[in-house]
Amino acid sequence: MSEIPGRPLPTVTALNEYFWTAGADGVLRIQECLDCNALIHPPQPVCRYCRSHELRPREVSGRGSLAGFTVNHRFGFPDLPPPYVVAEVAIVEDPRVRLTTNIVDADPDNLQLGQPVEVTFQQLDDIWLPVFRPAADLTPTPEPVDLIAPEDFAKHVRPMLGTQKFEDHSAITGIGASRLGRRLMVPPLALTIEACEAAVADAGLTLDDIDGLSTYPGLDVAGMGEGGVTALEGALGLRPTWINGGMDTFGPGGSVIAAMMAVATGMARHVLCFRTLWEATFGQLVKEGKLAPPMSGRTTSWQHPYGATSAAHTLAQNAGRHFHRYGTTRETLGWIALNQRANAALNPTAIYRDPLTMEDYLSARTITTPFGLYDCDVPCDGAVAVIVSAIDAARDLAKPAIRFEAVGTQIIERTDWDQTTMTHEPQVLGQSAHLWSRTSLRPEDVDVAELYDGFSFNCLSWIEALGFCGIGEAKDFLDGGHNIARDGVLPLNTHGGQLSHGRTHGMGLIHEAVSQLRGEAGDRQVANATVAVASSGGLTPSGVLLLRTDD
Repeated sequence: MSEIPGRPLPTVTALNEYFWTAGADGVLRIQECLDCNALIHPPQPVCRYCRSHELRPREVSGRGSLAGFTVNHRFGFPDLPPPYVVAEVAIVEDPRVRLTTNIVDADPDNLQLGQPVEVTFQQLDDIWLPVFRPAADLTPTPEPVDLIAPEDFAKHVRPMLGTQKFEDHSAITGIGASRLGRRLMVPPLALTIEACEAAVADAGLTLDDIDGLSTYPGLDVAGMGEGGVTALEGALGLRPTWINGGMDTFGPGGSVIAAMMAVATGMARHVLCFRTLWEATFGQLVKEGKLAPPMSGRTTSWQHPYGATSAAHTLAQNAGRHFHRYGTTRETLGWIALNQRANAALNPTAIYRDPLTMEDYLSARTITTPFGLYDCDVPCDGAVAVIVSAIDAARDLAKPAIRFEAVGTQIIERTDWDQTTMTHEPQVLGQSAHLWSRTSLRPEDVDVAELYDGFSFNCLSWIEALGFCGIGEAKDFLDGGHNIARDGVLPLNTHGGQLSHGRTHGMGLIHEAVSQLRGEAGDRQVANATVAVASSGGLTPSGVLLLRTDD
């Protein structure tokens, strides 16, 4: 059978060949630790539970429990047209293992969390994709549970190593943003330079004062950046003593946290942090045939072969489980979207400013259940820059210094998207608990919250994780939108958030937090704001910052 163009099939390696070829004899195989008998997925050279190196493939029954599912309506491939079901199946022999897969031979409307399913295989070229269908044997199967209950993450936070905090050694002294828009059709590096020049001028510095550069992710792939530190240094002719870039950091805001560390250790005095996206232009150039589409050919992803090509497909399943466990509804998420749009109406740089009603929200086209169009952030072109300076230099600069009170960075749960926390956005609960361990301030001290909203459910997860309401209580807290309005108990995403202002991957949230704390937010200004929280990321390791005005 020839490979069908478009579907990203897995790259077969010595470590995973047993899994992707198991369908040849119709038997599902999962890696097993010979010392503790745990099943390990994705396969690894070592057992994560007992650290044994004695592992081998094991034949399993092929039965499992439907741990999560979403019906995809928006994305797809020629051989996998929408709608189709993306699911996570917990293997009966060890429900800690959840396979991202497709559910076939089933009416999506009849699927229920926890129902028994069984494996079958689809052959594509040299690959046998394990997919699942409702089981003929209706014997109940064990349902997966969170390895750490959402309420218990704080118990796993490591205490501070001493009384001195690295957060005290630096401050934000400058912010800048480029023009922001849909399909600006300009080189991404031009946007980066606009934002960086604006931030330097805002701080009252010159480019020659900059001795550090920090970015996320440092790549130029699928509209995700300008090419990183190398590209910017090559354009501006800077001579930094310290640089930083990469995906393995505390979300997009990780560039700021790294800069804080560089300043605290004396490696730099003024670090220019930047983030650029040009996804809207990239998508247009792909349509015009001027750039190659992403995810063509073979992939190392365990999700992409099943059409789970977006973070939406993971988060939608977590949202569905939150709905199931806590009674959350689409209207709950709708109040977040409506709040963001109301704030965007007061922000001249926001991409979407037209009024949005709950009827508009609920009737919008489905992306992947339970997410509709307005649950998803707005792909755009733009760049944001932030300058982190040594505290002794900060007070002599042009604008009031914005201090770092605390950061939250600790990874407590698994980082694999489909093996981790089930009812909240992964990489949120642990980082939030870590934040509060580094400060005497409490959630009720926060005046404004700029919380990551790549999807509406991201934002809900941060609200609960940070303790602005209890775990599972977002439905009541968000009902009516009053609590998160600019005059509510938790003014939220005051610039319009990524759902209406535009996708700036967390750096735009930091920019807005600084604007609010300076009192520079204009019509959307929250009165007497002195403490702000800004989060970035999730799914990937994330980070969260607690900011305050200077003493």
